[in-house]
Amino acid sequence: MAGARQEWTVRGIMRTMLPILAVLTAVELGSGLVLDTFEDTLLRYPSLLVLVPVTIGMAGNLGSVLAARLSTAFHLGLLSFSPTDDRLAGNAVATVSLSLTIFPLVGAGAWLVQGLFGATALPLRTVVLVALLSGLALAVLAVAVTVVTTYAAYRFSLDPDEVVIPVVTNVCDVLGVLVLFGVVRVLV
Repeated sequence: MAGARQEWTVRGIMRTMLPILAVLTAVELGSGLVLDTFEDTLLRYPSLLVLVPVTIGMAGNLGSVLAARLSTAFHLGLLSFSPTDDRLAGNAVATVSLSLTIFPLVGAGAWLVQGLFGATALPLRTVVLVALLSGLALAVLAVAVTVVTTYAAYRFSLDPDEVVIPVVTNVCDVLGVLVLFGVVRVLV
């Protein structure tokens, strides 16, 4: 295990995770406050309301998959954190490519679900475009957050299996809200 310590005690895990989870809780509260500022927009365009949990959840999922892959490569000694590392670049490209395929489907699904339960206020094209651009931006940000967090775990001799996924999913939640509403402000 290249650089990570082998401390598998409850005390060791608590000592590592408690401060991280406390900070992440504050970050999530901030995300809720940001979400609250867009309440009027969400109520005016219900298809966007449907997009919120799916978009932030999907960004966290993409980041978590990448985090698991990088953590495994790290433990196997196959990750170098070099800009020329093919494994790192390949996983980053795969994450962004997944976003390009899944987020348009997320947008179409949000539009369809909202249409089944009420009058659709935004055209399908707009909802799909919001989902696609948000998803693409979030995938790039998820890659950056995952790589930085995995590298930080390595530098601080922490086990990335314990640290990276909680950090990535929580940060992607906050970024998901910010990016989604940034794209909405531009397109809607």
